[in-house]
Amino acid sequence: MAYVIGSACIDVKDGACRDVCPVECIYEGGRMLYIHPEECIDCGLCLSICPVDAIYAEDELPEHERDFARVNAEFFGPTVTGWGAPGGADERHTSQLDHPLVMERPNSTVTEGK
Repeated sequence: MAYVIGSACIDVKDGACRDVCPVECIYEGGRMLYIHPEECIDCGLCLSICPVDAIYAEDELPEHERDFARVNAEFFGPTVTGWGAPGGADERHTSQLDHPLVMERPNSTVTEGK
């Protein structure tokens, strides 16, 4: 089982989770961060430090976040980045691409009155 980054990360990408990940399995997309499910060692450090509570254990995903298990996995597949299993986040594995479900989401940083 891996951890999953959910919708609260969209347009936030705080990065604290990346800083504590011992296996560097958290990768940056255009609007959010993604956990590689095969590289995650299920340590939970990312969950404990996420300032927006965007990270869940896969078996504890709320109903409204369940699609994000697929979103995180598919980010690395041929329909988004094509990276497969890169073996650790680095500069070469940062992208402006996002999973289609993330691209469809409205910008959460829009403020009222603008």
